[in-house]
Amino acid sequence: MKENGTESNGYHGQRAVGTTDGREYEVAIVGAGPIGLELAVCFKQAGVDYIQFDAHQLGHTLTWWPRNTHFFSTTERLAIAGVPIQNNHQQRITGEDYLAYLRSVVEQFDLPINTYEPVVSLARAEGGFLLETAALTGQRRYRSRRVVLAIGDMHFPNRLQIPGEDLPHVSHYFRDPHDYFRRRLLVVGGKNSAVEAALRCWRAGAEVTISYRRQWFDDRRVKQWLLPDLQAQIEAGTIQFLPETTPVEITPAHVTLAPTVDGRPVAGAAPIYHSTDFVLLATGFRGDQSLLEMAGVELRGENRVPVHNPDTMETNVPGLYLAGTVAAGVQQRYVLFIENSHVHAGKITAAITGEWPAALGDVGQRSYELALAAIEAN
Repeated sequence: MKENGTESNGYHGQRAVGTTDGREYEVAIVGAGPIGLELAVCFKQAGVDYIQFDAHQLGHTLTWWPRNTHFFSTTERLAIAGVPIQNNHQQRITGEDYLAYLRSVVEQFDLPINTYEPVVSLARAEGGFLLETAALTGQRRYRSRRVVLAIGDMHFPNRLQIPGEDLPHVSHYFRDPHDYFRRRLLVVGGKNSAVEAALRCWRAGAEVTISYRRQWFDDRRVKQWLLPDLQAQIEAGTIQFLPETTPVEITPAHVTLAPTVDGRPVAGAAPIYHSTDFVLLATGFRGDQSLLEMAGVELRGENRVPVHNPDTMETNVPGLYLAGTVAAGVQQRYVLFIENSHVHAGKITAAITGEWPAALGDVGQRSYELALAAIEAN
């Protein structure tokens, strides 16, 4: 049978798509995270001839979340394409729950996705774009009149560029609190991920110290149910806190920390040597902007924000659109999340088809063009 005009083997993961079949798609979606999938539903319901790629499996970022980590967002803000997220507790869900939900949406709408097929080259061509991919079975080429990049912004960790950062006991990824049971753990960072990791690992039996370059945590950047808990543990002495410090070297036995003022190391200050078994660098992540650069998208400012029309999400490159957090560039402070990016799918669909999609987010009467202040307050 055929799906979107290409041969399908009945399994909508890696499909048998010819390398040079001469077809030209109306739209190519690069990325199969929540907003990419929501856009795919919009296109399929509107009859748009599209093809979708992901470098890994759908929702890949969620697969390296710590086990049993709950979203900070509530379910109605995470749901896509008008499909509510149902559960038996009506509370925030875990990353594992959300992956199961995304799979169910793909099944419900029978969305074809070329998973494990990264787009490695994107170039403008006559009448559209030429995409080259590295599929499991070899290199492939596709033509598309338009392209939507829904690639997210969390491809690589923010590295500190210090000696010892690549030692085996050092990680930028928090996998499971069990890994640190009855071991000494130094957590570096001061936002949600660092605070939650410190609390979970301590409750799992680790001896936890948290190092942060500032004097105290910003209550606007740490969720309200985490910070009082951490403060209580610090005051009780169950979690050690090293304020105004930053790591400058990591060895197998200890971490050298430099004192800081306003987040910056103090020149000539005596270093602090902290003994530890493991180091978790919760320093955030950054996106891969190479496809944007290849296509000629202009990137502006310290955050390298892609130039785009906020009404249509089209970039300065005609026919190239942005959906989701990629539109915010390298977010040093997050302004785009899943919950306020649903509207991107609507704007792109309307720009291409002339019609607003039937459903975005959870249910039709909800508004998903949320102010950032409203998101941070919840």
